[in-house]
Amino acid sequence: METTSRVAVPGVTDPSPAQGGERPLGAKEKIAARRLIDGYLSASFPWYGLDEAFSGPRRLMQVGTAADGTVQHGSVGHGDEPSIKSDGSQSAERERFAVVVTVAASPVRRSGDGTGVLDATTVSSAAWLAGSGLLAHTWPPQLDHALRDDWLEQQTETAFELADDLAGPAWSSLSLPVDGEPTPFHYRESEFGWVLAGPTDGGVHIGAYGRGMSAYGLGFSVIQDLAAYT
Repeated sequence: METTSRVAVPGVTDPSPAQGGERPLGAKEKIAARRLIDGYLSASFPWYGLDEAFSGPRRLMQVGTAADGTVQHGSVGHGDEPSIKSDGSQSAERERFAVVVTVAASPVRRSGDGTGVLDATTVSSAAWLAGSGLLAHTWPPQLDHALRDDWLEQQTETAFELADDLAGPAWSSLSLPVDGEPTPFHYRESEFGWVLAGPTDGGVHIGAYGRGMSAYGLGFSVIQDLAAYT
């Protein structure tokens, strides 16, 4: 794995108030932070994020695992923390963020416990995770909260169908640098933000979604030090 094997846990060393440090984390928060970092460090594949051209804040978000605990994918955030776009606040309209999803590329294979078969992971997998990730931070402002689950289920199904048809009319082509090399991506926009997905030469697929930041100016690279995201 190309990411660092040592990462500081936020709040474990209490920062000095004189140095403008943040509030130290509580015991439960420290445990949760340590588990999150351990999830990233236990992955057998490299993680991708925005390249050094991005100078804003970075953060770890979440990892996804199989039933046997094997890490299969995860996300890292850049810029503002996404808020629900329909909350009526102007801040949601002004926010600028991009989330990069790394998905381990793998063929159809037996599950870790030998009881079933796991689907292959492809660029469509990355597109699906990115599309559903964007939906998690969005719903129409005119929609009653009681109806959100129905709306989210419908939109999630639509996102799955779109991800399964990357050659369809909903997607356009976009070339972006990955580790400095021009790489083709599938790209689409919606009223809620944008989604893209493409391959790498590092044994993973990249998905991304965002709002307020133009996807056309992004570049991706292997994360050399996860401490930059804590």
